[in-house]
Amino acid sequence: MTEPSAPRETAVPPIRVVVVDDHQIVRDGLAALLGALDGIEVVGSAADGREALHVVGETAPDVVVMDIQMPQLDGIEATRFLTGRTPGLRVVMLTMNEDDDTILSAMRAGASGYLLKGSGAPEVESAIRTAAAGGMVFGASLAAKVAAFFSGASAAPVEEVEPFPDLTERERSVLEMIAAGRSNDDIAGELYVSNKTVRNTVSSIYAKLHATGRADAIVKAREAGYGRS
Repeated sequence: MTEPSAPRETAVPPIRVVVVDDHQIVRDGLAALLGALDGIEVVGSAADGREALHVVGETAPDVVVMDIQMPQLDGIEATRFLTGRTPGLRVVMLTMNEDDDTILSAMRAGASGYLLKGSGAPEVESAIRTAAAGGMVFGASLAAKVAAFFSGASAAPVEEVEPFPDLTERERSVLEMIAAGRSNDDIAGELYVSNKTVRNTVSSIYAKLHATGRADAIVKAREAGYGRS
């Protein structure tokens, strides 16, 4: 009589990871470190946020390890695009920046975790596995800040504050259209003003936002909630 065969174990697929950092040494070192771990497969890397959009679209990872301060497109705006386009994607920020506003912006953009670059390898590995499993994770030095934020948010109502108080109403309208991707010609037609008037208004907006150009102004505006209606 033939004995029944033992049930086959179902192989658990590895966690697919993309590493995004504008410093090649950091990017390559982190990719090598993660690639050597059991159950984690590094499927791609990118040197800035714009390249990350392409790489993630090509490789379909489970988790993106994302720097914040990068050329072309910063990590927070890249995270906003990626999580909006791929709801199941998890993003763990790995950065030198630990100020409250940046942490909050990353959370609002859809990040599932936030670690400082001084974190040890076990902490980074744990964050990736936790994020892949659907959890939220923050470095030990940041946990108190996050807890304090949520505690304060639940204790008192948050007052709505205009992010750019120096802008006039006309400038706010123009910024809304800039953030929505409208050209100067479109804006001039919408407001029934000359192109020169729009250019002057846009220059004033750049100065008040301390923006280096249109792309920078769009990033700042969208982080503040403009351009989404």
